[in-house]
Amino acid sequence: MEVIYLGAGCFWCVEAVFQRLIGVSEVVSGYMGGSVKNPAYREVCNGTTGHAEVIKVVFDESQITIEDILTVFWATHDPTTLNRQGADRGTQYRSAIFYTSEAQMEVAKQSKSDCATQLWSDPIVTEITAASVFYAAEAYHQNYFNQNSQQSYCSIVINPKLKKFREHFSHLIEK
Repeated sequence: MEVIYLGAGCFWCVEAVFQRLIGVSEVVSGYMGGSVKNPAYREVCNGTTGHAEVIKVVFDESQITIEDILTVFWATHDPTTLNRQGADRGTQYRSAIFYTSEAQMEVAKQSKSDCATQLWSDPIVTEITAASVFYAAEAYHQNYFNQNSQQSYCSIVINPKLKKFREHFSHLIEK
């Protein structure tokens, strides 16, 4: 199994997408990239810890490649907006890839370069950094969309993202 950590705005949105991919066995919402040990959600949201909201993605590369994981990553958020996704603003919502191997780093850099010429006209601001300590978010953040799909944020923000995801990546969705 492979592990990669991805930041693409609110982790509820990112978690909802990646939970539906074939070959993904686990998605955990959490925090990475900051200087505070054991950060809490309120601290991270205040922007004082340096952490990004990320998801830990555990996947079987015999079922889905890192290239496919990153293609979905680039297409399901806006990697051209610095420290922002939609209405969510702050360094905790930055676009980031935290790799766990040199091979992942190389693929991430190449996919960023490819994405810059194929998907987006503005410069990509996504950071590509070695994974550091991952702190799982509080229990109520885990599996958030699946447990709260009728909540207004889920209806307004996550549902349209999932609709777009399903339209473009039906071949990668767990049946």
